[in-house]
Amino acid sequence: MAAFAILVPEGVAAGQVGIASRYCHHDSASGRKMTCRSKVAAHRTIPFGTRIKVRNLANGRSVIVTIVDRGPFVKGRIIDLSEGAANAIGSSDLMRVELTRR
Repeated sequence: MAAFAILVPEGVAAGQVGIASRYCHHDSASGRKMTCRSKVAAHRTIPFGTRIKVRNLANGRSVIVTIVDRGPFVKGRIIDLSEGAANAIGSSDLMRVELTRR
């Protein structure tokens, strides 16, 4: 399998601020298998395979995640983080985050 990187188009997720939630699914819309400890996320529009930085605005901690799924499907939320990604930035529930290009 070839390795490749997808660059986030200018303006996509750059400085996007909103509410993140955590989730754990083992199958993703991209077909990638994941574990709850993976550092992955779901976003409505960012292309699969894109890596973005997610910063918890409450404590300043950040994590790099790969978009592998679609969602969130709850109004007012901008991203779903795997449990591993949410734990990395110190959250056990909903959190206010900023998304930036890696």
